[in-house]
Amino acid sequence: MERGVVATEQGRLALVEFEREAPGADEVVVRLEASGVCHSDLHVLETGWAHRFPVLLGHEGAGVVEEVGEGVVGLAPGDRVILGWRSPCGACRWCLGGEPRRCRRPPRAARRLRLADGPTLSQMLQLGTFATRTVVHAAAAIPYPDELPPEQACLIACCVATGVGSVLETARLRPGARVAVIGCGAVGLCVVQGARLAGAAEIHAIDLDEEKARAALRFGATHTGPGEKLDAVFDVVGRPETLEQGLGLLGHGGALVSIGLPQPGTSASLDLQQLFDRRIRILVSHGGDHLPAEDFPQHAARALAGEIDLGGLVTRTIGLEDVERSLDEMRAGGVVRSVVTRF
Repeated sequence: MERGVVATEQGRLALVEFEREAPGADEVVVRLEASGVCHSDLHVLETGWAHRFPVLLGHEGAGVVEEVGEGVVGLAPGDRVILGWRSPCGACRWCLGGEPRRCRRPPRAARRLRLADGPTLSQMLQLGTFATRTVVHAAAAIPYPDELPPEQACLIACCVATGVGSVLETARLRPGARVAVIGCGAVGLCVVQGARLAGAAEIHAIDLDEEKARAALRFGATHTGPGEKLDAVFDVVGRPETLEQGLGLLGHGGALVSIGLPQPGTSASLDLQQLFDRRIRILVSHGGDHLPAEDFPQHAARALAGEIDLGGLVTRTIGLEDVERSLDEMRAGGVVRSVVTRF
C-alpha cells in the first residue's frame, strides 16, 4: 500500500492509504523524494479546478524511477527525475504547427491509483506528488543531475518553470527592461530571478508583506515598491486589484503578464482607452509556457552554476502529515515554500 494526501471533496483533505497498479505502456512508477507545497495545490483543494474528486494532490515533485512500462525508452529504474505537468502531446494542432508550448493536452497515465474502499484517484495535473509513489506518463519524467538535492530539484517543476519561464518565454523580456513583480512568494521570487537572467535594468518587488518584498532583493530585485512607466509587470497574485494595479504601472508599449490563478468567477475592470493609447499588451502565462524536456535541464544547469538560487526558496522541509498545516500557513502568507521530504 502507498499513502498520500488526497482532497476527498472540495475543501476536505486526508492522509490516506491507496493501492497502486503496475505501470502500463509508456508509463513509469516514481518513488517521490521531494514535493513542494504550492498555491495551485490549495486552488485545487478549494475549487476542484477541473479535477474529479477524490484527487491526489501535489504537482511539484522529484523522485526516483522504480518501474518502467512497455515501450519506455530513455528511462530506467534508478534514474532521478523531475516530474513535469506540461509535456506536449505531439499530436494537437499546436504541436503539429511547431508551437508545442501552446499544447493543452499533456499525455497522462491511465488511472492506476485506487483508494482501499474502491474509488480511483484523479492525479493533480496528471501527477499527484504528495505520495510515497505515483504513476505518470514517461514523457513527464525528466532526468536531472545527481548533484542537485531533490528538495531543490523539485522546485524546477513548477515555481522555477513558471516564474523564470514567464520572463524568458511568455514575455521574452529584452535586456535593459524596467519591470515590477506583484507577489513575492516562491513563483514571484523566480520571476525576479528570471528578470535578472534576462538583464533587466530595474526590478521592483511589490508585496503586501514588506518583509517578503525586501527578501526579493536577495534574489535580484533592485527596488521595493512600485515603479512607474514600466516595460513589464508580472502579476503573480491573480486578483482583480493586482491586475488593475499592474496596468497602472505600465508605460507606452508595456506588457502585463498574468501568472497567478484567479478564483472562479472573478473579473477586473479595464480602461480600454488607456490600453489603446499606451498600446498595452496583456499576456497570460500558463506555467511560464514551459517545455519540461527542454527547460528543466537548463534550469538545473543554471542552479548548479549558481545562476538561480533554489536553496533560498525553501522555508523548511516537512512530512506528508504536515501538508494540511502548510496549506493553512500558505493561506496566511507565512511561508515561501515548504517541501515534503519525509514520505
